Amino acid sequence: MLSLSVNGQSHQVDVPPDMPLLWVLRDVIGLTGTKFGCGIAQCGACTVHLDGQPVRSCVLPVGSIGSKAITTIEAVGNTPNGAKVQQAWLEVDVVQCGYCQSGQIMSATALLNRTANPSDADIDAAMSGNICRCGTYVRIRAAIKQAATGKLDILQTIVTAPQGAAS
Repeated sequence: MLSLSVNGQSHQVDVPPDMPLLWVLRDVIGLTGTKFGCGIAQCGACTVHLDGQPVRSCVLPVGSIGSKAITTIEAVGNTPNGAKVQQAWLEVDVVQCGYCQSGQIMSATALLNRTANPSDADIDAAMSGNICRCGTYVRIRAAIKQAATGKLDILQTIVTAPQGAAS
């Protein structure tokens, strides 16, 4: 029997110590916000925080966690930076299919926890392990900047019809 601290609550789980944390969160505890993506820690869909650090839960054996605190997408909005990131995600309208977004938000929150006002290079480096198959990277970067500064910083393209074209 293992004892886990997940989102501030203690859970006793009877699972093999080599079971990946993702399966414990989803199938044993019932927190389904963290997603399975690639299963080899390459896409970032399964990102959670372990003592505030982003980790890939699909390859993390639950027996290696010990007493470290686990935070999932279900609770990250209770933290100041997590709330800012989630609000910016809505205001910038980042989400398309939404599958990778919980992992994206977890990585973005971890970035803001260690770098209050990240540069484009900081954002690109921190988010490089999170893949969005919809390609919303420009909006993800804009949302992270908005969460950091409170200002919307997104390029907008205004398409106008050529002269003489019917409107």
